[in-house]
Amino acid sequence: MIRTPLRPLARILQARAKGENPDVIERENLRQRHEEMAVKSRQRAEGRLLVLGAFFLCAFFVIGGRMAMMATSEPAEPAVYTAGSMIANQRADITDRQGRILATNFETHSLYAQPPQMIDPIMVAEKLVEIFPDLDKGRLLKDFTGKRKFVWIKKKISPEQKQAVHDIGDPGLLFGPREMRLYPNGRLAAHVLGGAGFGKEGVTAAEVIGVAGVEKQFDAYLRDPANGGTPLQLSLDLTVQAASEQVLYGGMKLMNAKGATSILMDVETGEVISVVSLPDFDPNNRPAPPVSGNDPSVSPLFNRAVQGVYELGSTFKIFTAAQAMELGIAGPNTVIDTRGPLRWGKFSIRDFRFYGNEMPVTKIIVKSSNIGTARLAQQIGVERQRAFLEELGMLEATPFEIVEAQGGKPLLPPNWSELSAMTISYGHGLSTTPMHLAAGYAAIANGGRYVKPTVIKQSGPQAGVRVMSEETAAASRMMLRKVVSEGTASFAEVPGYQVGGKTGTADKPRPQGGYYEDKVIATFASIFPANDPKYALIVTLDEPEISAHGEQRRTAGWTAAPVAAEMIQRVAPLLGLRPHVEPAQVTGITLTSN
Repeated sequence: MIRTPLRPLARILQARAKGENPDVIERENLRQRHEEMAVKSRQRAEGRLLVLGAFFLCAFFVIGGRMAMMATSEPAEPAVYTAGSMIANQRADITDRQGRILATNFETHSLYAQPPQMIDPIMVAEKLVEIFPDLDKGRLLKDFTGKRKFVWIKKKISPEQKQAVHDIGDPGLLFGPREMRLYPNGRLAAHVLGGAGFGKEGVTAAEVIGVAGVEKQFDAYLRDPANGGTPLQLSLDLTVQAASEQVLYGGMKLMNAKGATSILMDVETGEVISVVSLPDFDPNNRPAPPVSGNDPSVSPLFNRAVQGVYELGSTFKIFTAAQAMELGIAGPNTVIDTRGPLRWGKFSIRDFRFYGNEMPVTKIIVKSSNIGTARLAQQIGVERQRAFLEELGMLEATPFEIVEAQGGKPLLPPNWSELSAMTISYGHGLSTTPMHLAAGYAAIANGGRYVKPTVIKQSGPQAGVRVMSEETAAASRMMLRKVVSEGTASFAEVPGYQVGGKTGTADKPRPQGGYYEDKVIATFASIFPANDPKYALIVTLDEPEISAHGEQRRTAGWTAAPVAAEMIQRVAPLLGLRPHVEPAQVTGITLTSN
Protein backbone atom coordinates (compact mmCIF):
# COMPACT_ATOMS: atom_id res chain seq x y z
CA MET A 1 0.00 0.00 0.00
CA ILE A 2 1.46 3.41 -1.11
CA ARG A 3 0.51 6.34 1.05
CA THR A 4 0.53 10.03 -0.07
CA PRO A 5 3.16 11.98 1.94
CA LEU A 6 1.69 14.48 4.34
CA ARG A 7 4.28 17.16 3.27
CA PRO A 8 5.12 16.53 -0.43
CA LEU A 9 8.34 18.45 -1.24
CA ALA A 10 7.21 19.81 -4.61
CA ARG A 11 4.02 21.35 -3.22
CA ILE A 12 5.85 22.70 -0.14
CA LEU A 13 8.41 24.50 -2.36
CA GLN A 14 5.64 25.93 -4.56
CA ALA A 15 3.70 27.19 -1.50
CA ARG A 16 6.78 28.85 -0.04
CA ALA A 17 7.52 30.51 -3.38
CA LYS A 18 3.97 31.95 -3.39
CA GLY A 19 4.18 32.98 0.29
CA GLU A 20 1.53 30.43 1.41
CA ASN A 21 1.57 28.48 4.69
CA PRO A 22 2.86 24.90 3.96
CA ASP A 23 1.09 23.57 7.10
CA VAL A 24 -2.24 23.86 5.26
CA ILE A 25 -1.05 21.22 2.78
CA GLU A 26 -0.16 18.83 5.64
CA ARG A 27 -3.54 19.26 7.36
CA GLU A 28 -5.43 18.68 4.10
CA ASN A 29 -3.50 15.46 3.35
CA LEU A 30 -4.02 14.23 6.91
CA ARG A 31 -7.78 14.81 6.61
CA GLN A 32 -7.97 12.86 3.35
CA ARG A 33 -6.00 10.00 4.88
CA HIS A 34 -8.39 9.76 7.86
CA GLU A 35 -11.38 9.76 5.53
CA GLU A 36 -9.89 6.84 3.52
CA MET A 37 -9.21 4.90 6.74
CA ALA A 38 -12.77 5.46 7.95
CA VAL A 39 -14.21 4.18 4.63
CA LYS A 40 -12.07 1.00 4.78
CA SER A 41 -13.02 0.35 8.42
CA ARG A 42 -16.71 0.72 7.59
CA GLN A 43 -16.39 -1.68 4.64
CA ARG A 44 -14.56 -4.24 6.81
CA ALA A 45 -17.23 -4.03 9.53
CA GLU A 46 -20.04 -4.41 7.00
CA GLY A 47 -18.32 -7.52 5.53
CA ARG A 48 -17.96 -9.12 8.99
CA LEU A 49 -21.61 -8.44 9.79
CA LEU A 50 -22.62 -10.04 6.49
CA VAL A 51 -20.59 -13.21 7.20
CA LEU A 52 -21.92 -13.45 10.77
CA GLY A 53 -25.48 -13.03 9.52
CA ALA A 54 -24.99 -15.80 6.94
CA PHE A 55 -23.57 -18.11 9.65
CA PHE A 56 -26.55 -17.55 11.96
CA LEU A 57 -28.95 -18.08 9.05
CA CYS A 58 -27.34 -21.44 8.20
CA ALA A 59 -27.36 -22.50 11.86
CA PHE A 60 -31.05 -21.62 12.07
CA PHE A 61 -31.88 -23.79 9.04
CA VAL A 62 -29.80 -26.75 10.33
CA ILE A 63 -31.38 -26.67 13.79
CA GLY A 64 -34.85 -26.18 12.35
CA GLY A 65 -34.38 -29.07 9.94
CA ARG A 66 -33.15 -31.36 12.72
CA MET A 67 -36.12 -30.44 14.91
CA ALA A 68 -38.47 -31.19 12.02
CA MET A 69 -36.87 -34.63 11.48
CA MET A 70 -37.13 -35.48 15.17
CA ALA A 71 -40.74 -34.38 15.27
CA THR A 72 -41.72 -36.63 12.34
CA SER A 73 -39.64 -39.74 13.27
CA GLU A 74 -40.64 -42.62 15.57
CA PRO A 75 -39.19 -42.45 19.08
CA ALA A 76 -36.39 -45.01 19.56
CA GLU A 77 -34.27 -46.09 22.47
CA PRO A 78 -30.64 -45.17 21.78
CA ALA A 79 -28.02 -47.94 21.81
CA VAL A 80 -26.16 -48.08 25.10
CA TYR A 81 -22.43 -47.66 24.84
CA THR A 82 -19.77 -47.26 27.46
CA ALA A 83 -17.89 -43.99 27.14
CA GLY A 84 -14.57 -44.49 25.43
CA SER A 85 -14.96 -48.26 24.96
CA MET A 86 -17.69 -48.53 22.27
CA ILE A 87 -18.80 -51.90 23.72
CA ALA A 88 -22.48 -52.58 23.10
CA ASN A 89 -24.24 -53.68 26.27
CA GLN A 90 -27.68 -54.65 25.00
CA ARG A 91 -28.77 -58.09 23.75
CA ALA A 92 -32.34 -59.04 22.83
CA ASP A 93 -34.28 -61.60 24.84
CA ILE A 94 -35.16 -65.09 23.59
CA THR A 95 -38.72 -66.33 24.21
CA ASP A 96 -40.75 -69.46 23.55
CA ARG A 97 -43.75 -69.54 21.20
CA GLN A 98 -45.99 -68.13 23.97
CA GLY A 99 -43.64 -65.23 24.73
CA ARG A 100 -42.22 -66.75 27.92
CA ILE A 101 -38.62 -65.80 28.66
CA LEU A 102 -35.93 -68.37 27.82
CA ALA A 103 -32.92 -66.04 27.89
CA THR A 104 -32.56 -62.46 29.07
CA ASN A 105 -30.02 -59.97 30.41
CA PHE A 106 -29.05 -59.53 34.04
CA GLU A 107 -27.22 -56.58 35.56
CA THR A 108 -24.16 -57.62 37.50
CA HIS A 109 -20.65 -56.38 38.34
CA SER A 110 -17.07 -57.30 37.70
CA LEU A 111 -14.41 -57.11 40.40
CA TYR A 112 -10.92 -55.74 39.83
CA ALA A 113 -8.13 -54.30 41.94
CA GLN A 114 -5.67 -51.42 41.82
CA PRO A 115 -2.85 -52.65 44.10
CA PRO A 116 -1.19 -49.19 44.53
CA GLN A 117 -4.41 -47.98 46.19
CA MET A 118 -4.60 -50.87 48.67
CA ILE A 119 -4.11 -50.28 52.37
CA ASP A 120 -3.62 -53.89 53.51
CA PRO A 121 -3.00 -56.28 50.55
CA ILE A 122 -2.46 -59.32 52.80
CA MET A 123 -5.78 -58.86 54.59
CA VAL A 124 -7.56 -58.25 51.27
CA ALA A 125 -6.20 -61.49 49.79
CA GLU A 126 -7.32 -63.49 52.83
CA LYS A 127 -10.83 -62.02 52.75
CA LEU A 128 -11.21 -62.55 49.00
CA VAL A 129 -10.32 -66.23 49.32
CA GLU A 130 -13.02 -66.59 51.96
CA ILE A 131 -15.59 -65.06 49.60
CA PHE A 132 -14.29 -66.84 46.45
CA PRO A 133 -12.84 -70.22 47.47
CA ASP A 134 -11.69 -70.91 43.89
CA LEU A 135 -9.14 -68.06 44.04
CA ASP A 136 -5.46 -68.78 44.71
CA LYS A 137 -4.30 -66.87 47.78
CA GLY A 138 -0.63 -67.06 46.80
CA ARG A 139 -1.36 -65.71 43.35
CA LEU A 140 -3.37 -62.82 44.79
CA LEU A 141 -0.59 -61.88 47.20
CA LYS A 142 1.94 -61.91 44.38
CA ASP A 143 -0.25 -59.67 42.21
CA PHE A 144 -1.17 -57.29 45.05
CA THR A 145 2.38 -56.82 46.37
CA GLY A 146 4.16 -56.74 43.01
CA LYS A 147 4.47 -54.02 40.40
CA ARG A 148 1.10 -54.54 38.78
CA LYS A 149 -1.25 -51.56 38.75
CA PHE A 150 -4.37 -53.45 37.61
CA VAL A 151 -5.59 -56.98 38.43
CA TRP A 152 -8.76 -58.75 37.25
CA ILE A 153 -10.25 -60.75 40.11
CA LYS A 154 -13.71 -61.83 38.87
CA LYS A 155 -15.43 -61.10 35.56
CA LYS A 156 -18.89 -61.44 37.15
CA ILE A 157 -20.09 -61.63 40.74
CA SER A 158 -23.46 -61.99 42.47
CA PRO A 159 -25.08 -59.19 44.49
CA GLU A 160 -24.28 -61.12 47.70
CA GLN A 161 -20.63 -61.44 46.71
CA LYS A 162 -20.50 -57.75 45.83
CA GLN A 163 -21.78 -56.81 49.28
CA ALA A 164 -19.25 -59.10 50.96
CA VAL A 165 -16.40 -57.51 48.98
CA HIS A 166 -17.75 -54.06 49.75
CA ASP A 167 -17.64 -54.92 53.47
CA ILE A 168 -13.88 -55.49 53.22
CA GLY A 169 -13.64 -51.73 52.89
CA ASP A 170 -10.35 -51.48 50.99
CA PRO A 171 -10.18 -48.61 48.44
CA GLY A 172 -8.08 -50.77 46.09
CA LEU A 173 -11.05 -53.06 45.34
CA LEU A 174 -13.31 -51.66 42.62
CA PHE A 175 -16.47 -52.77 40.80
CA GLY A 176 -17.30 -52.41 37.12
CA PRO A 177 -20.96 -52.50 35.98
CA ARG A 178 -21.80 -54.95 33.19
CA GLU A 179 -24.51 -57.27 31.89
CA MET A 180 -24.49 -61.05 31.71
CA ARG A 181 -26.80 -63.55 30.03
CA LEU A 182 -29.34 -65.24 32.32
CA TYR A 183 -31.27 -68.43 31.59
CA PRO A 184 -34.04 -68.41 34.19
CA ASN A 185 -35.15 -71.97 33.45
CA GLY A 186 -31.74 -73.50 34.07
CA ARG A 187 -31.18 -76.69 32.07
CA LEU A 188 -34.44 -76.42 30.14
CA ALA A 189 -33.75 -76.37 26.37
CA ALA A 190 -30.04 -75.98 27.10
CA HIS A 191 -28.85 -77.50 23.81
CA VAL A 192 -31.13 -75.24 21.77
CA LEU A 193 -30.19 -72.04 23.59
CA GLY A 194 -26.50 -72.97 23.67
CA GLY A 195 -25.10 -70.20 25.84
CA ALA A 196 -23.31 -66.87 25.76
CA GLY A 197 -20.03 -65.47 27.01
CA PHE A 198 -18.02 -62.26 27.06
CA GLY A 199 -16.38 -60.88 23.91
CA LYS A 200 -14.69 -57.49 24.14
CA GLU A 201 -14.20 -56.57 27.77
CA GLY A 202 -13.50 -53.31 29.52
CA VAL A 203 -13.46 -52.19 33.11
CA THR A 204 -16.96 -50.75 32.92
CA ALA A 205 -18.56 -52.93 30.24
CA ALA A 206 -18.37 -56.29 28.50
CA GLU A 207 -19.73 -57.44 25.16
CA VAL A 208 -22.08 -60.45 25.44
CA ILE A 209 -21.75 -62.82 22.47
CA GLY A 210 -23.30 -66.20 21.64
CA VAL A 211 -21.05 -69.23 21.88
CA ALA A 212 -23.42 -72.07 20.87
CA GLY A 213 -26.99 -72.91 19.86
CA VAL A 214 -29.38 -70.18 18.75
CA GLU A 215 -27.37 -67.67 20.78
CA LYS A 216 -24.57 -68.07 18.25
CA GLN A 217 -26.71 -68.77 15.19
CA PHE A 218 -28.66 -65.52 15.65
CA ASP A 219 -25.90 -63.54 17.35
CA ALA A 220 -26.03 -60.71 14.80
CA TYR A 221 -29.81 -60.31 15.23
CA LEU A 222 -29.68 -60.42 19.02
CA ARG A 223 -26.97 -57.74 19.13
CA ASP A 224 -28.39 -55.45 16.44
CA PRO A 225 -29.78 -52.24 18.01
CA ALA A 226 -31.79 -51.64 14.82
CA ASN A 227 -34.18 -54.38 15.97
CA GLY A 228 -35.18 -52.23 18.91
CA GLY A 229 -34.74 -55.08 21.38
CA THR A 230 -37.45 -57.21 19.73
CA PRO A 231 -37.16 -60.71 21.26
CA LEU A 232 -36.21 -63.73 19.18
CA GLN A 233 -39.30 -65.97 19.36
CA LEU A 234 -38.62 -69.68 19.09
CA SER A 235 -40.98 -72.48 18.11
CA LEU A 236 -40.41 -74.26 21.45
CA ASP A 237 -43.21 -74.52 23.99
CA LEU A 238 -41.84 -74.18 27.51
CA THR A 239 -44.36 -76.47 29.19
CA VAL A 240 -44.08 -79.17 26.52
CA GLN A 241 -40.29 -78.94 26.66
CA ALA A 242 -40.33 -79.37 30.45
CA ALA A 243 -42.65 -82.39 30.28
CA SER A 244 -40.59 -83.98 27.50
CA GLU A 245 -37.35 -83.56 29.42
CA GLN A 246 -38.87 -85.02 32.56
CA VAL A 247 -40.27 -88.07 30.78
CA LEU A 248 -37.14 -88.70 28.71
CA TYR A 249 -34.87 -88.42 31.75
CA GLY A 250 -37.02 -90.92 33.64
CA GLY A 251 -37.06 -93.25 30.65
CA MET A 252 -33.31 -93.02 30.20
CA LYS A 253 -32.73 -93.98 33.82
CA LEU A 254 -35.35 -96.73 33.76
CA MET A 255 -33.86 -98.24 30.58
CA ASN A 256 -30.28 -97.85 31.87
CA ALA A 257 -29.37 -95.89 28.75
CA LYS A 258 -26.15 -93.96 28.27
CA GLY A 259 -27.96 -91.06 26.63
CA ALA A 260 -31.25 -90.13 24.99
CA THR A 261 -32.88 -87.65 22.66
CA SER A 262 -36.42 -86.74 21.63
CA ILE A 263 -37.88 -84.43 18.98
CA LEU A 264 -41.49 -83.26 18.75
CA MET A 265 -42.27 -81.58 15.43
CA ASP A 266 -45.37 -79.96 13.93
CA VAL A 267 -45.85 -81.83 10.65
CA GLU A 268 -47.44 -78.88 8.82
CA THR A 269 -45.22 -75.97 9.82
CA GLY A 270 -41.96 -77.80 10.55
CA GLU A 271 -41.82 -76.12 13.96
CA VAL A 272 -39.91 -78.11 16.54
CA ILE A 273 -42.08 -77.84 19.65
CA SER A 274 -39.56 -79.59 21.89
CA VAL A 275 -36.12 -81.08 21.42
CA VAL A 276 -34.26 -82.83 24.24
CA SER A 277 -30.74 -84.23 24.43
CA LEU A 278 -29.49 -86.03 27.53
CA PRO A 279 -27.23 -85.68 29.37
CA ASP A 280 -27.59 -81.92 29.37
CA PHE A 281 -26.07 -78.90 31.16
CA ASP A 282 -26.93 -75.55 32.72
CA PRO A 283 -26.17 -72.73 30.23
CA ASN A 284 -25.76 -70.35 33.19
CA ASN A 285 -22.64 -72.36 34.02
CA ARG A 286 -21.70 -73.88 30.67
CA PRO A 287 -19.04 -76.61 31.03
CA ALA A 288 -15.81 -76.53 29.07
CA PRO A 289 -15.62 -78.60 25.87
CA PRO A 290 -13.82 -81.95 26.18
CA VAL A 291 -10.12 -81.78 25.30
CA SER A 292 -9.42 -85.49 25.13
CA GLY A 293 -11.12 -88.71 24.07
CA ASN A 294 -12.45 -89.86 20.74
CA ASP A 295 -16.13 -90.10 21.69
CA PRO A 296 -17.76 -86.64 21.65
CA SER A 297 -21.06 -88.05 22.93
CA VAL A 298 -19.62 -88.40 26.45
CA SER A 299 -19.77 -84.59 26.83
CA PRO A 300 -23.03 -83.03 28.02
CA LEU A 301 -22.47 -80.38 25.34
CA PHE A 302 -23.07 -83.00 22.63
CA ASN A 303 -26.48 -82.47 21.02
CA ARG A 304 -27.71 -85.94 20.10
CA ALA A 305 -30.72 -84.59 18.21
CA VAL A 306 -28.65 -82.87 15.49
CA GLN A 307 -25.06 -84.02 16.04
CA GLY A 308 -25.72 -87.69 16.79
CA VAL A 309 -25.29 -89.43 13.43
CA TYR A 310 -26.65 -92.96 13.85
CA GLU A 311 -27.88 -95.93 11.85
CA LEU A 312 -31.55 -95.68 12.81
CA GLY A 313 -32.49 -99.23 11.88
CA SER A 314 -35.95 -100.34 10.87
CA THR A 315 -37.47 -96.85 11.15
CA PHE A 316 -36.27 -96.47 7.51
CA LYS A 317 -38.42 -99.36 6.26
CA ILE A 318 -41.50 -97.19 5.88
CA PHE A 319 -39.59 -94.98 3.40
CA THR A 320 -38.83 -98.04 1.27
CA ALA A 321 -42.45 -99.16 1.34
CA ALA A 322 -43.66 -95.63 0.52
CA GLN A 323 -41.33 -95.33 -2.47
CA ALA A 324 -42.33 -98.75 -3.77
CA MET A 325 -46.01 -97.72 -3.61
CA GLU A 326 -45.26 -94.33 -5.17
CA LEU A 327 -43.46 -95.98 -8.11
CA GLY A 328 -46.26 -98.52 -8.58
CA ILE A 329 -43.92 -101.42 -7.82
CA ALA A 330 -46.15 -102.68 -5.03
CA GLY A 331 -49.28 -101.84 -3.09
CA PRO A 332 -50.15 -102.42 0.57
CA ASN A 333 -51.43 -105.91 -0.24
CA THR A 334 -48.79 -106.93 -2.80
CA VAL A 335 -47.20 -110.23 -1.74
CA ILE A 336 -43.40 -110.26 -1.53
CA ASP A 337 -41.10 -113.27 -1.33
CA THR A 338 -39.57 -113.34 2.17
CA ARG A 339 -37.76 -116.65 2.06
CA GLY A 340 -34.38 -116.36 3.66
CA PRO A 341 -31.64 -115.86 4.08
CA LEU A 342 -31.36 -113.43 1.17
CA ARG A 343 -27.87 -113.80 -0.27
CA TRP A 344 -25.93 -111.20 -2.19
CA GLY A 345 -22.44 -112.38 -2.95
CA LYS A 346 -20.83 -113.44 0.30
CA PHE A 347 -23.33 -111.44 2.37
CA SER A 348 -26.60 -112.71 3.84
CA ILE A 349 -29.66 -110.77 4.97
CA ARG A 350 -31.80 -112.39 7.66
CA ASP A 351 -34.91 -111.57 9.65
CA PHE A 352 -35.10 -111.45 13.43
CA ARG A 353 -37.26 -114.56 13.25
CA PHE A 354 -39.03 -116.59 10.53
CA TYR A 355 -42.19 -114.80 9.39
CA GLY A 356 -43.12 -117.05 6.46
CA ASN A 357 -42.11 -117.55 2.83
CA GLU A 358 -44.14 -114.61 1.59
CA MET A 359 -45.93 -111.60 3.05
CA PRO A 360 -47.88 -108.56 1.82
CA VAL A 361 -46.09 -105.22 2.05
CA THR A 362 -48.20 -104.13 5.03
CA LYS A 363 -47.22 -107.21 7.01
CA ILE A 364 -43.54 -106.68 6.03
CA ILE A 365 -43.70 -103.33 7.83
CA VAL A 366 -45.78 -104.64 10.74
CA LYS A 367 -43.43 -107.59 11.34
CA SER A 368 -40.34 -105.56 10.36
CA SER A 369 -38.95 -107.98 7.79
CA ASN A 370 -35.45 -107.14 6.57
CA ILE A 371 -35.72 -109.62 3.70
CA GLY A 372 -39.02 -108.26 2.43
CA THR A 373 -37.79 -104.67 2.58
CA ALA A 374 -34.52 -105.57 0.83
CA ARG A 375 -36.46 -107.22 -2.03
CA LEU A 376 -38.46 -104.02 -2.47
CA ALA A 377 -35.19 -102.08 -2.59
CA GLN A 378 -33.91 -104.37 -5.36
CA GLN A 379 -36.92 -103.47 -7.47
CA ILE A 380 -36.60 -99.75 -6.68
CA GLY A 381 -32.93 -99.63 -7.68
CA VAL A 382 -29.93 -97.64 -6.48
CA GLU A 383 -30.48 -94.38 -8.36
CA ARG A 384 -34.18 -94.04 -7.57
CA GLN A 385 -33.59 -94.88 -3.90
CA ARG A 386 -30.87 -92.27 -3.59
CA ALA A 387 -32.96 -89.61 -5.33
CA PHE A 388 -35.93 -90.29 -3.03
CA LEU A 389 -33.83 -90.07 0.14
CA GLU A 390 -32.28 -86.86 -1.17
CA GLU A 391 -35.76 -85.36 -1.60
CA LEU A 392 -36.44 -86.28 2.03
CA GLY A 393 -33.32 -84.33 3.07
CA MET A 394 -31.51 -87.47 4.26
CA LEU A 395 -28.23 -86.83 2.43
CA GLU A 396 -27.33 -83.35 3.73
CA ALA A 397 -27.13 -81.66 7.12
CA THR A 398 -30.52 -80.50 8.36
CA PRO A 399 -31.40 -76.79 8.00
CA PHE A 400 -32.36 -76.65 11.70
CA GLU A 401 -31.20 -73.21 12.88
CA ILE A 402 -28.57 -73.97 15.49
CA VAL A 403 -24.86 -74.00 14.68
CA GLU A 404 -24.40 -77.59 15.87
CA ALA A 405 -26.76 -78.88 13.15
CA GLN A 406 -24.18 -78.03 10.50
CA GLY A 407 -21.94 -80.78 11.88
CA GLY A 408 -24.65 -83.46 11.68
CA LYS A 409 -23.99 -84.45 8.07
CA PRO A 410 -25.17 -87.97 7.19
CA LEU A 411 -22.59 -90.70 6.61
CA LEU A 412 -23.17 -92.20 3.16
CA PRO A 413 -21.72 -95.44 1.79
CA PRO A 414 -18.55 -94.79 -0.24
CA ASN A 415 -19.96 -96.95 -3.02
CA TRP A 416 -23.76 -96.91 -3.19
CA SER A 417 -24.12 -100.40 -4.64
CA GLU A 418 -27.11 -102.70 -4.87
CA LEU A 419 -26.06 -104.23 -1.55
CA SER A 420 -25.96 -100.73 -0.04
CA ALA A 421 -29.47 -100.06 -1.35
CA MET A 422 -30.71 -103.29 0.24
CA THR A 423 -29.19 -102.57 3.67
CA ILE A 424 -30.18 -98.88 3.59
CA SER A 425 -33.76 -99.96 2.94
CA TYR A 426 -33.92 -101.32 6.48
CA GLY A 427 -31.77 -98.63 8.11
CA HIS A 428 -28.19 -99.93 7.92
CA GLY A 429 -25.34 -98.48 5.88
CA LEU A 430 -26.65 -94.88 6.03
CA SER A 431 -26.26 -92.85 9.23
CA THR A 432 -28.44 -89.81 9.87
CA THR A 433 -29.57 -87.76 12.84
CA PRO A 434 -32.91 -88.04 14.68
CA MET A 435 -33.76 -84.60 13.25
CA HIS A 436 -33.53 -86.04 9.72
CA LEU A 437 -35.88 -88.83 10.77
CA ALA A 438 -38.40 -86.37 12.24
CA ALA A 439 -38.56 -84.44 8.96
CA GLY A 440 -39.01 -87.70 7.01
CA TYR A 441 -41.91 -88.89 9.17
CA ALA A 442 -43.48 -85.42 9.02
CA ALA A 443 -43.65 -85.78 5.23
CA ILE A 444 -45.65 -89.01 5.62
CA ALA A 445 -47.89 -87.43 8.26
CA ASN A 446 -48.75 -84.23 6.37
CA GLY A 447 -49.78 -85.90 3.12
CA GLY A 448 -46.48 -86.17 1.28
CA ARG A 449 -44.72 -82.79 1.52
CA TYR A 450 -41.22 -82.31 2.90
CA VAL A 451 -41.08 -79.51 5.48
CA LYS A 452 -37.83 -78.17 6.86
CA PRO A 453 -37.46 -78.49 10.63
CA THR A 454 -37.19 -75.04 12.21
CA VAL A 455 -36.64 -73.61 15.68
CA ILE A 456 -38.28 -70.27 14.76
CA LYS A 457 -42.01 -69.75 15.27
CA GLN A 458 -43.86 -69.79 11.93
CA SER A 459 -46.96 -67.90 10.89
CA GLY A 460 -48.49 -70.88 9.08
CA PRO A 461 -47.86 -74.16 7.24
CA GLN A 462 -44.85 -74.51 4.96
CA ALA A 463 -45.46 -75.05 1.26
CA GLY A 464 -42.96 -77.87 1.08
CA VAL A 465 -41.88 -79.85 -1.98
CA ARG A 466 -44.10 -82.85 -2.67
CA VAL A 467 -42.12 -86.09 -2.27
CA MET A 468 -45.02 -88.55 -2.46
CA SER A 469 -48.70 -88.52 -3.31
CA GLU A 470 -51.42 -88.15 -0.71
CA GLU A 471 -52.55 -91.71 -1.45
CA THR A 472 -49.07 -93.10 -0.76
CA ALA A 473 -48.78 -91.06 2.44
CA ALA A 474 -52.20 -92.29 3.62
CA ALA A 475 -51.29 -95.93 2.94
CA SER A 476 -47.99 -95.44 4.80
CA ARG A 477 -49.82 -93.96 7.79
CA MET A 478 -52.11 -96.97 7.84
CA MET A 479 -49.09 -99.26 7.98
CA LEU A 480 -47.55 -97.26 10.83
CA ARG A 481 -50.80 -97.48 12.75
CA LYS A 482 -50.84 -101.26 12.37
CA VAL A 483 -47.25 -101.48 13.66
CA VAL A 484 -48.58 -100.11 16.98
CA SER A 485 -51.91 -101.91 17.06
CA GLU A 486 -50.68 -105.28 15.78
CA GLY A 487 -46.90 -105.28 15.48
CA THR A 488 -43.59 -104.57 17.21
CA ALA A 489 -44.65 -101.30 18.86
CA SER A 490 -47.60 -102.46 20.95
CA PHE A 491 -46.12 -100.75 24.03
CA ALA A 492 -46.53 -97.41 22.22
CA GLU A 493 -50.33 -97.57 22.35
CA VAL A 494 -51.86 -94.60 24.19
CA PRO A 495 -55.56 -94.77 25.14
CA GLY A 496 -57.49 -91.94 23.50
CA TYR A 497 -54.72 -91.07 21.03
CA GLN A 498 -54.17 -93.20 17.96
CA VAL A 499 -50.41 -93.57 17.58
CA GLY A 500 -48.66 -94.76 14.44
CA GLY A 501 -44.98 -95.47 14.34
CA LYS A 502 -42.08 -97.76 13.61
CA THR A 503 -39.46 -99.26 15.90
CA GLY A 504 -35.80 -99.39 14.93
CA THR A 505 -32.99 -101.23 16.70
CA ALA A 506 -29.51 -100.84 15.19
CA ASP A 507 -26.29 -102.39 16.45
CA LYS A 508 -23.93 -99.71 17.68
CA PRO A 509 -20.70 -99.42 15.65
CA ARG A 510 -17.32 -99.81 17.31
CA PRO A 511 -14.87 -96.87 16.96
CA GLN A 512 -12.27 -99.28 15.54
CA GLY A 513 -14.74 -100.87 13.10
CA GLY A 514 -17.46 -103.49 13.24
CA TYR A 515 -20.38 -103.57 15.65
CA TYR A 516 -20.92 -104.30 19.32
CA GLU A 517 -22.85 -107.46 20.07
CA ASP A 518 -24.53 -106.09 23.18
CA LYS A 519 -24.97 -102.36 22.48
CA VAL A 520 -27.69 -100.82 20.32
CA ILE A 521 -29.29 -97.53 19.31
CA ALA A 522 -33.03 -97.99 19.91
CA THR A 523 -35.43 -95.60 18.14
CA PHE A 524 -39.18 -95.21 17.94
CA ALA A 525 -40.41 -92.84 15.22
CA SER A 526 -44.08 -91.96 15.53
CA ILE A 527 -46.92 -89.74 14.37
CA PHE A 528 -50.07 -88.86 16.27
CA PRO A 529 -53.04 -88.85 16.10
CA ALA A 530 -52.64 -91.42 13.32
CA ASN A 531 -56.08 -90.70 11.79
CA ASP A 532 -55.28 -86.97 11.43
CA PRO A 533 -51.57 -86.47 12.25
CA LYS A 534 -50.51 -83.21 13.81
CA TYR A 535 -47.11 -84.11 15.24
CA ALA A 536 -44.15 -86.38 14.64
CA LEU A 537 -42.24 -87.67 17.66
CA ILE A 538 -38.81 -89.31 17.63
CA VAL A 539 -37.37 -90.99 20.74
CA THR A 540 -33.86 -92.47 20.61
CA LEU A 541 -32.02 -94.25 23.44
CA ASP A 542 -28.28 -94.90 23.41
CA GLU A 543 -27.38 -98.37 24.76
CA PRO A 544 -30.67 -99.13 26.56
CA GLU A 545 -31.11 -102.40 28.42
CA ILE A 546 -33.92 -103.59 30.65
CA SER A 547 -34.75 -106.88 32.28
CA ALA A 548 -38.23 -108.15 31.45
CA HIS A 549 -39.74 -111.63 31.65
CA GLY A 550 -36.42 -113.04 32.76
CA GLU A 551 -34.49 -111.70 29.74
CA GLN A 552 -32.35 -108.66 28.95
CA ARG A 553 -34.27 -106.55 26.45
CA ARG A 554 -32.60 -103.95 24.20
CA THR A 555 -34.96 -103.66 21.24
CA ALA A 556 -36.86 -100.44 20.60
CA GLY A 557 -40.23 -102.14 21.15
CA TRP A 558 -39.26 -102.76 24.77
CA THR A 559 -37.29 -99.54 25.41
CA ALA A 560 -37.97 -96.52 23.17
CA ALA A 561 -41.63 -97.30 22.39
CA PRO A 562 -42.94 -97.21 26.01
CA VAL A 563 -40.98 -94.01 26.67
CA ALA A 564 -42.59 -92.42 23.62
CA ALA A 565 -46.03 -93.58 24.80
CA GLU A 566 -45.55 -91.93 28.18
CA MET A 567 -44.36 -88.74 26.48
CA ILE A 568 -47.38 -88.62 24.16
CA GLN A 569 -49.71 -89.18 27.09
CA ARG A 570 -48.10 -86.26 28.93
CA VAL A 571 -47.73 -83.71 26.12
CA ALA A 572 -50.84 -84.34 24.00
CA PRO A 573 -53.16 -82.47 26.43
CA LEU A 574 -50.62 -79.65 26.63
CA LEU A 575 -50.79 -79.39 22.83
CA GLY A 576 -54.56 -79.03 22.96
CA LEU A 577 -55.29 -82.51 21.59
CA ARG A 578 -58.42 -83.99 23.13
CA PRO A 579 -58.48 -87.76 23.60
CA HIS A 580 -60.83 -89.70 21.40
CA VAL A 581 -63.12 -91.79 23.57
CA GLU A 582 -64.62 -94.85 21.91
CA PRO A 583 -68.29 -95.29 22.89
CA ALA A 584 -68.70 -98.40 25.01
CA GLN A 585 -71.33 -100.96 24.17
CA VAL A 586 -74.27 -100.79 26.53
CA THR A 587 -74.74 -104.13 28.25
CA GLY A 588 -77.04 -105.44 30.95
CA ILE A 589 -79.93 -103.12 30.05
CA THR A 590 -83.17 -104.35 28.49
CA LEU A 591 -85.59 -102.02 26.82
CA THR A 592 -89.14 -102.72 27.90
CA SER A 593 -92.39 -101.02 27.10
CA ASN A 594 -94.97 -99.92 29.60
